[in-house]
Amino acid sequence: MRFSQVDVFSAEPLLGNPVAVVHDAGDVTDEQMAAFARWTNLSETTFLLPPTDPAADYRLRIFTPGDELPFAGHPTLGSAHAWLEAGGVRAGEDVVQECSAGLVRIRRAERLAFAAPPLVRSGPVSDEDAEAIASALRIPRSDVVDTAWVDNGPGWVGVLLADAEAVLALQPDWAAFGGLDIGVVGPYPAGGPADVEVRAFCPGLGITEDPVTGSLNAGLGQWLAGDRLPSSYVASQGTALQRAGRVHVVREGQEVWVGGDTRTTVAGTVAL
Repeated sequence: MRFSQVDVFSAEPLLGNPVAVVHDAGDVTDEQMAAFARWTNLSETTFLLPPTDPAADYRLRIFTPGDELPFAGHPTLGSAHAWLEAGGVRAGEDVVQECSAGLVRIRRAERLAFAAPPLVRSGPVSDEDAEAIASALRIPRSDVVDTAWVDNGPGWVGVLLADAEAVLALQPDWAAFGGLDIGVVGPYPAGGPADVEVRAFCPGLGITEDPVTGSLNAGLGQWLAGDRLPSSYVASQGTALQRAGRVHVVREGQEVWVGGDTRTTVAGTVAL
């Protein structure tokens, strides 16, 4: 089977978040998919399949080393890139991906961008959860500016801190997460490397910190873009992991688009 490894969310080589993509995976079993995802040990591994919905161009299954996800952002962009590069022909103006979260549109412009799927959980965080979040991040609760559920499948809860410096200083207590998947955002001052810094902590998915995270940035954009953040902004992510991720978030009315650069870094075949 054809195989691609695509670096997502960075214009610079090897500084984004890689996704492993297996093409024409209709005959691959669930067990083989999970085993290959464990073997690659990337934050996500995907499998391109024929669609079951006539409105879709292809179907995608997404695995972390520990679980299968209904949706994830950087695998969506990286898999669309790999599908197009392999000769995929979209039926309409946008590429339409089918996944467990439903249909996701991906548009082609300066860079690929996906339309953020609806949140499956949104709104305020309970006092009990807010205390657990602060404990997991090893910070006083008073350092948290705001929190909200921003879950579009993987389980994200969003945390707003005062600034990017506070985000980069975090040293989480992994044993205290208790199944939480926490995304943290803080603004840079004018003239900074980006508008905000983002970090994604998800030990329950088999990844302590994800380098650059499309699903989280989609949820954060739905929460903050056009309100506490500009309607169009660039998020930096991966700085703490020596990456240079850049996520382009744009709110257009009620719709949020999340875009980033994509490039194939490994191409070949895989035997499963």
